[in-house]
Amino acid sequence: MSRIVVKVGSNVLTRDDGKLDVTRMSAIVDQIVWLKKNGHEIILVSSGAMACGRNELKVENKLDSVEQRQLFSALGQVKLIGLYYDLFREFNIHVGQVLTMKESFSTRGEYLNQRACMNVMLKNDVIPIVNENDTVSVTELMFTDNDELSGLIASMMDCDTLIILSNVDGIYNGDPKEPHTRVIPMVNYDRDLDEYIQETKSGFGRGGMITKTRIARKVAEEGVRVIIANGKTENILVDLITHPQETMHTEFRPNPNPTSQVKKWIAHSEDFAKGKIHINAKAEEILKGKKAASLLLVGVTSIEGVFEEGDIINVVDDKDKVIAVGRSSYSSEEAIKLIGEHDIKPLIHYDYLYME
Repeated sequence: MSRIVVKVGSNVLTRDDGKLDVTRMSAIVDQIVWLKKNGHEIILVSSGAMACGRNELKVENKLDSVEQRQLFSALGQVKLIGLYYDLFREFNIHVGQVLTMKESFSTRGEYLNQRACMNVMLKNDVIPIVNENDTVSVTELMFTDNDELSGLIASMMDCDTLIILSNVDGIYNGDPKEPHTRVIPMVNYDRDLDEYIQETKSGFGRGGMITKTRIARKVAEEGVRVIIANGKTENILVDLITHPQETMHTEFRPNPNPTSQVKKWIAHSEDFAKGKIHINAKAEEILKGKKAASLLLVGVTSIEGVFEEGDIINVVDDKDKVIAVGRSSYSSEEAIKLIGEHDIKPLIHYDYLYME
């Protein structure tokens, strides 16, 4: 049995007038039911709460963007999950709601709690429907959009495949409006696609193609196959499974040697770092070498921030660019005293170090 995360973007579930496209939503549910009946476990990451809520209430007073998102997503989330409940119930399939925030992935404990919650749902034949809790996620610690959230979920839940449904057919090798432009069908997890990507947002969503490719590459590097396809194409999910060769999409081929579960968590934890570790050129060379290496305090030049043992810390080069993320074996107070020391335990052990 394969495990698939299906991410449905706002631009797929929203009509041109900004209202929810219930017909499209129903078609996607039909396809997810087909996947489930054909032996796939499904986790659905769905946008659309804002679109649902926007038309529920006419607001007399002017709201700023944060107030709008809080009000309309709170109203819309109830309606959205209710629609999904009704649509899946026609097939006698149970669904459960999981609302999360970026901060909920910041500690190993919370990360494992979410994982356990979704595992127990899947074991009991319940489809988790996941969305960001926009009513409280109003800081810089918001997800870029649900692409980032779906990538985290796919990695956390050891999924085989992440399917990102957007309003485009995939990654193009140029401007999609040009006649000779084509969709790139297959990409290796370590290939840089920046030269092809247009810096544009996709309709009603928060994230553009740059976000999608960045997330896709990161998740593929962690051993999950990633597919970007057009959610408005009829029967797209079924076609991707039954005859992928003839179905327009971009697939990111996964790393055959993925990282451990704990490294998968660390890989997505850069935003939660409590400290910054500056290292010298020799230490950088060793970390970037082909052999597995821990970060030793002998290679550290300075330490910023206040952190405890077990906290996430970023490792930066001499240009202040993050090159690695890891879990500290020391508190900042201890580590500062030991900068430059030989023959002591590493600041970050290799098992808890993720290279960017």
